[in-house]
Amino acid sequence: MRYEHFDVVVVGCGIAGLSAAVAARQKGVRVAILERAPLEERGGQTRYTEAYLRMKSESEVTDDFEAHFMENAGGYLDPLLVDETAAPYEIWPGLVKTMSFVDPEFLSAFATGAGPTVQWLKTFGLRFDFLPTQFLTKSQPRLLPVGGGLALVEALAGWAEKNDVQFFYETVAQDLIVDSEGDVVGIRARGPGGKPVEFVGRGVVLGCGGFAGNLEMLSQYMGNRAMFLRPICRGGHYNKGEGIRMALAIGAASCGDFSSYHAEPIDPRSGIAEPSVFIFPYGVLVNRRGMRFVDEAMGTVDAYYERVTRRIFEQPDGIAYTILDAKLADVPNYKLGIRTDKPAIVADTLHALAAKLEIPAARLESTIAQYNAACRPGTFKPLELDGLATEGLEPAKSNWARPIDRAPFAAYPTISANVFTFGGLKVNAQAQVLHSSGHPIQGLYAAGEVIGLYYKNYTGATSVLKGAVFGRIAGLDAASRCAQAAA
Repeated sequence: MRYEHFDVVVVGCGIAGLSAAVAARQKGVRVAILERAPLEERGGQTRYTEAYLRMKSESEVTDDFEAHFMENAGGYLDPLLVDETAAPYEIWPGLVKTMSFVDPEFLSAFATGAGPTVQWLKTFGLRFDFLPTQFLTKSQPRLLPVGGGLALVEALAGWAEKNDVQFFYETVAQDLIVDSEGDVVGIRARGPGGKPVEFVGRGVVLGCGGFAGNLEMLSQYMGNRAMFLRPICRGGHYNKGEGIRMALAIGAASCGDFSSYHAEPIDPRSGIAEPSVFIFPYGVLVNRRGMRFVDEAMGTVDAYYERVTRRIFEQPDGIAYTILDAKLADVPNYKLGIRTDKPAIVADTLHALAAKLEIPAARLESTIAQYNAACRPGTFKPLELDGLATEGLEPAKSNWARPIDRAPFAAYPTISANVFTFGGLKVNAQAQVLHSSGHPIQGLYAAGEVIGLYYKNYTGATSVLKGAVFGRIAGLDAASRCAQAAA
């Protein structure tokens, strides 16, 4: 058995793990990063994302930030338990501290930590701007790092390499090492070639993502339809859920909806990262039976695409088809909403299009005829909610409802991608993992998608931000713990 000794051991090399490692190293402690991927693929899902941040400036989150989280804070919560969160956190009962919901202490730390974290990231040469996004209509601003998630990875990893953080690639964490006092003091892992190695340290930070890349766990929590999901990008396949499992095995409390995930509509024909299809509000969605099943335009696409995509996942074989006609050209910059590298499937008639899609032609023609008949005259305003709705149609279409009647007709196959899973570990505002008793598990921290946070509708553009904020918090707290132990 090989042994490696460090002060802080970080599992994962995405934004969460890198933020933790760099923050800890800046405090002078010895840091190791364990990364399942090889060097050329380091960075997890962060490497492949554009890294939207739900912020209205480089120092402030959006006005609806906390409100949106609280609207999606859990299921039917016990009001008597929720009332106890009005007291100072220190006197919350353990039952309340470990309750599976978005607690206000954590959320406050998230919101107040966002601005300082962006300012900290800028010290590594990163720049941020309100760049064009794939959303043609939106309800909230989104700040982006110039260069996307890859820029975040390369900036932080580059600094870490220059400042003696040690990287262990192709190394898979398996179990937490716990001492006789119940404190976490290291990680058992498998290194290159499957060789066992133990990493011993005073602090362990789990920043290794959720379980989007583990069909066994997906099936366990989401049922047999999980086979129709696939990770949004190559980085997601590395997220096998070990971080969550190893913490639960030592009694950690859980949080977030394990039966759900962040859904995004993609083209299953494509193998590129995030081959999204966000153009469906300007057409209709039909399933394999040639039938509509959802209001394609409930509101701005950034706020409602997840709800629509979940309905796609419910359809036979988990697939639908975005049906469009030549009038799509009326939508300014419509190509921004199409990220797939595969061309549309095109035909001069709906009958011919149905044949290419291998769906019932008569049913598709009937569906489109009924939809066209339900469209009403009005002013089409493609870049704002125009209220141009169908009448007498179920399901209705609430905006941008125009007849699909001008050849050529086009279609994009569309499935639900699993961007990340919602279920994970319960942590406090210091990113310490909580035991089911409500007490922090000393020496154990979590950041990023290992943390369970989301329920119902994802609060968009907060995933990367969560990783950065709580990764930094975890690294600083772990380093402080090391300093106290050495004193």
